[in-house]
Order: sequence, then C-alpha cells, then structure tokens
Amino acid sequence: MEKPKKEKSEVCILPDDIVTVTKMNHLTEIQHMQKMNSRATIKKIDKDHYADLSTGEIKEFKHIENRSESYNSLRQTFKKIRYLVNNNFTGQKNELFVTLTYAENMTDNTRLYTDTKNFMKKIRYKYKDSTDIDYLSIVEPQGRGAWHVHMLIRFNALNSVFIPFNEVSEMWGHGSVTVDRLDGIDNIGAYLSAYLADVELTNETMWRCMEENREVIEKEINGEKKNIIKGGRLHMYPTGMNLYRKSKGIEFPERKKMTYKNAKKIVGSAQPHYSKRYDIEIDDFANTVQYEQYNSKRKN
Repeated sequence: MEKPKKEKSEVCILPDDIVTVTKMNHLTEIQHMQKMNSRATIKKIDKDHYADLSTGEIKEFKHIENRSESYNSLRQTFKKIRYLVNNNFTGQKNELFVTLTYAENMTDNTRLYTDTKNFMKKIRYKYKDSTDIDYLSIVEPQGRGAWHVHMLIRFNALNSVFIPFNEVSEMWGHGSVTVDRLDGIDNIGAYLSAYLADVELTNETMWRCMEENREVIEKEINGEKKNIIKGGRLHMYPTGMNLYRKSKGIEFPERKKMTYKNAKKIVGSAQPHYSKRYDIEIDDFANTVQYEQYNSKRKN
C-alpha cells in the first residue's frame, strides 16, 4: 500500500530538470517528479490480473475495500477534477454552481446518475433556443451515507444567466437545492477539492480524526470560523464509483514537458502562490513529487 508523507514544502528543482506545465486560464502549474518512467511496467489482462513486463509473471491486483486506503488513487481523481474545473470555469456570470441534495437518505448510485441526467435535460430544454450548455457534476458523500451532487454549469452563448430558485428546485424535485456563483474565488478547483475531501470537526467525526491522525485546521466558512479535519471525508468514498461526470465540451488542459528554466519563462518573475512536496513510498519504490502553482489574479 502506498504511504505518502508530506514533509518540507520548499521546492528544489534544478534549471535543467524536466517538468510538466499545465496552463488553465489564469493558473499555471509546474510539476516535477524526481524519478520518471516513460515505459509501462505492467499490462492489464482483466480486472483481477496483470502481467509484470519485467519478469513475465502473471499477478493479481490487490483490490481495496475503501478508497481512503488508496490515497494516491483518490488524490489523482481530485487532481483531474481540479484540472477540469480550472480549465473550464472561472466564475463568469454565465456559470452557475448548483448543489443537489436528496430529502431522504438516498444511496443508490444508479438512481443518482439517472436523476442528475434528467435534471440537466430539463435545464437544456429551458434554454434550447438560446444556448448550448456544458456541465461538470461531482459527487460528495455525507456522513449519514447519502450523496450530494455539485454541478458547475456553463451557458456558452450567454453573457449572464439567472434561473429563479423555485424553478431550479422544481427541476430537481428530490429535495433541496442551492444555487450560487463562484465569482469571488480565483481557484475554483482547489476550493471544490478541499470541500470534497475535508469535513467539519464534530463529536461524530472526532473519533475518525483521532483514529487516522488527521490534521485539524481552522477555516472560515460563510463568515463563521470552524474546525475542519483535513481529508476527513476520504473514508466515505466507495471504490469503483465515478466521482465526476462531464459533458463533451468540458476539456482537460494541455500539458507540456519542458525544462524548468523554460517553464519559469512562462510565469516570468512571478513567485508561486502555492507549492507542495509529496514523498511517496510504494513497497521498495520511493519518489518525490513537487508542485508549484502560479495565479495571475493574485499579486505577489
């Protein structure tokens, strides 16, 4: 099992090191891996078996019971979500952030998919003569076992959009809804990732925090300061479930490899607004991944 360890936050990337640059509107991310492997080391045979290309042996995949046991898998999923969000949504007036909640404790994943699909059909029908619409839906598990669905919706041919709350609620029809704009957030992907992974510290969640030795931070939410468990929601994600769905117009950003010194030419004299280092250990293999993120909407 992978055991990532967060250590020092400082980044030590040499000028001629190869990095991967991801440009997403006003955000630029530079990623460096200490060890890189351009060739596949295994070949999947079926869902339970794979071939080790270095030895020719047929081996079994180790299936996990809970996504929190596979930190890297979940981290990669959140990374994809951040990329999709930041490459396609910037908080413009033609974008809406909608959260759909069930009135009952609904845990049927098939129904979840059907209900959200029907919800989008109704919105598209309402605007069928004025614009095409793209969306990204993200599932958030709740402690009681139910699911929320967060949807970022973009009305491509409109400069701004407003749907009365009662109309959105009627389109959903399964419980409560909230409709917001994210125009005051300059890194929507990071905002949503933290929202999906973290959970408020309560009497009910305290035991999980102590058991998993999670970090507790203070965060201001809707003007109120709360104690938040970093990563406290991870154990709620089941394996084998798609955590996000997107329409065809929602695209991943282009990623380019280049030397670190050439990457720095792209961001100019700006300093990173966020940097992080992961030291990862998988059995006898160890690697270090370093990130720098630059946000042109922020002043250094």
